[in-house]
Amino acid sequence: MHLTRRDDTTAPPLAGGDQAWVLVSTALVFIMIPGVGYFYSGMARSKNALSLIFLSMLSLAVVGLEWFIWGYSLALAKEGGVFIGDLRQAFLMGVGTAPHPNAPTVSETVYCTYQSMFAALTPALAFGAAAERSRILPAIVFLFVWSTLVYNPIAYWTWAPNGWLRTLGSLDYAGGTPVHMSSGFAALAYALIVGRRQGFGKEEFKPHNYANVMLGTALLWFGWLGFNPGSAVAANGRAGMAAIVTNVAAAASGLAWMLLAYRHERKLSSFHFCSGAVAGLVAITPASGFVQPWAALVFGVVAGVTCHFAGDLKHRLRYDDALDVFSVHGVGGLVGNLLTGIFADASIAAMDSASIAGGWVNGHWIQLPIQMAASAAGAGWAFVVTLVILFIMNKIPLLRLRVDEEEEALGLDASQMGEYNYDQIMVNGTISSNMQLHASTLTSPTAIHVDALK
Repeated sequence: MHLTRRDDTTAPPLAGGDQAWVLVSTALVFIMIPGVGYFYSGMARSKNALSLIFLSMLSLAVVGLEWFIWGYSLALAKEGGVFIGDLRQAFLMGVGTAPHPNAPTVSETVYCTYQSMFAALTPALAFGAAAERSRILPAIVFLFVWSTLVYNPIAYWTWAPNGWLRTLGSLDYAGGTPVHMSSGFAALAYALIVGRRQGFGKEEFKPHNYANVMLGTALLWFGWLGFNPGSAVAANGRAGMAAIVTNVAAAASGLAWMLLAYRHERKLSSFHFCSGAVAGLVAITPASGFVQPWAALVFGVVAGVTCHFAGDLKHRLRYDDALDVFSVHGVGGLVGNLLTGIFADASIAAMDSASIAGGWVNGHWIQLPIQMAASAAGAGWAFVVTLVILFIMNKIPLLRLRVDEEEEALGLDASQMGEYNYDQIMVNGTISSNMQLHASTLTSPTAIHVDALK
């Protein structure tokens, strides 16, 4: 995304290799969106599994249209004020083969398509906080409004040529603030507005499908190798370095989180490994085009430890972030932004002729306060504006956010979609899978009352 100025002022001609790489990266980021759905689906209870995959795909569709209508023009306008872009490229008017300043060797059509995947992924991340009790119709409206009022301004501040965070000197290579902090703090607002699930604090909510959690993690890790390296918008050495540090941070964070969790039950948990790997991917995102591989190891360990303990906040403060979106993306994004201020290295940016002053490793001490200011601005805007959006929506009967108690007990797959991720049946008024029913009949066959659920 080239958040730094190149030394040369003459744009090189369009490069076929660069365009091909960015199109491949677009496909890699695309796969992250259903990846989020599978990751969240596995973490939820079986009666809500399909709805979370569906919400991720709805984000791809709704935000894709918002991006076409005005999102791209508002978020990445080549001209505009310091706060938001203009509407000169609404409906992608004027978007053609001429390059964008952020991608001088790639046609703007390719760059626009690549950026649309970032926009679609971001609100899909936030839905995990309100999993298992939020209605789908209001979620569709939320996707469009939130992308317009939250994602687009923060993306503009961070990446657009005239954005105020960019001109301030904030470093964010691939979306620590626009993607992860914005979705994490939006998730916190969503969890607070929609309220706690029935049984919160009284019953244990466990993932129903660990294989889906691992599949989602694999798709996310795979896609992140286009998310971060693709942000070079060129097939060059800096993209290769971004790939290396992305992999190192994910591996270190996954192992750190898993080993921390080992102290509780003396078991090596795939779930904790996956959570840690995603936290490491989040943390390295803003720094991926700025840091050395040895620094990525620090990012991974710090993210794994910090996000692991941040997950305890919801129990202490009694808010129900169902799938730990805030602790992984909000806290992980903050960790990544701050560590970028320390470890950003001017020599890495120079690999594709970009010029930065660097962070503390280069003696540029002001970079950390700049990163703190950028983080505060992104988090504050995302949290407050999301609260306002959801508060207003919740006052409109058609857009009421939460399902009623009966629908929540039934599960969103049945109550909101009339479709099921598994063959399911009703056991004493509770949705159970055939496997669960079979286990129950083995222990107490006379206690089961079964009604077919069609």
